[in-house]
Amino acid sequence: MTHWTDMTNRDNSGLPDPDQTPEFYEGVLTKRALAWVVDMAVITALTLVAAIVTLTVGFFLWPLFFLAIGALYRVTTLARGSATWGMRLMGVELRSHGGDRFDTPQAILHVSGYYVSMMFVLPALVSIGAMLLTDRRQGLTDLILGSAAINRPS
Repeated sequence: MTHWTDMTNRDNSGLPDPDQTPEFYEGVLTKRALAWVVDMAVITALTLVAAIVTLTVGFFLWPLFFLAIGALYRVTTLARGSATWGMRLMGVELRSHGGDRFDTPQAILHVSGYYVSMMFVLPALVSIGAMLLTDRRQGLTDLILGSAAINRPS
């Protein structure tokens, strides 16, 4: 696989150019969707464990536990490897506008943007539409932050 830093980029970002290195974006949308399903299963399992450990308090506060554990899981995994466990399984990772892996502040911003966009129907639909229509398959949060999901470089 070609490394994108060897290529000139049309938008002066550090991300791979989708015209010159399309292999970085091939299948990313499907992989990202499958990664989301895996991540939701992991978050559900972690929430179930937390509910049991808290002597069933977590069952009564399930939505709060689910949101908090989900946010912690996503921020931690993105900050440590620029990908959640689901993304790693699918061979996808997030990169910043400069082409770097996410650090903790970027992970917090990305997860916050994800949660805000998922709280309302219109931003969620816009995000899905953007992933279908943009060259880099960027969701709404990615477009705002300048980040993108790419196939993990080998």
